[in-house]
Amino acid sequence: MLNEGVISLYTILKERMMKLGYEFYFQDYKLNIIGIRSSSDTINEFNDTLYCAYLADHKLYCQQWKITTDPGLYWLNNPLRVEGTAILCPGQYVDVYSIDLHNGKYKALCQRNGPVRVFRDADKDDILDMDTKTIQKGYFGINIHRAKAHWFSLKIGKFSAGCQVFAGYRDFMEFMELAEIHRKLHGNKFTYTLLEEM
Repeated sequence: MLNEGVISLYTILKERMMKLGYEFYFQDYKLNIIGIRSSSDTINEFNDTLYCAYLADHKLYCQQWKITTDPGLYWLNNPLRVEGTAILCPGQYVDVYSIDLHNGKYKALCQRNGPVRVFRDADKDDILDMDTKTIQKGYFGINIHRAKAHWFSLKIGKFSAGCQVFAGYRDFMEFMELAEIHRKLHGNKFTYTLLEEM
């Protein structure tokens, strides 16, 4: 018997995605990867959630992990580009991600197949600025990866300059195991959807 909490969470995510007109996949192990950005204005903490909703053998699954969808304080104060630090815009990025090496070091989901939209925060303070006037669209290396190897991180620090980053190493490895099954069955393209907490 399926856990009622899993069914409820899966259904809530599915209905919200479909209401927005977004893709939602129903093939076995074709992953619906959904980030939820917290409404909290606390910075430099892993206070967002990544959900992975999928079907497998006629059963519903919905796993969740602690992540950040925001850059860390270090990169807010020290932008890599003069336009400012990247903050991924909410939306759906269909087939944009592939399993590849993050910074040439380890396998992650990397932005390889299409553009994403980002806000640019250039004022070098400790407030996340999401001004629609600053939005850029392009290839910015907004990957989905982990923080520390073999550990759970409490602070974002330098781990995200705009990427979607797992706090826990084991959580990330669990996610990547699912991604490898997806790749085997459906090819090396993944859709990522970023939503805001309601």
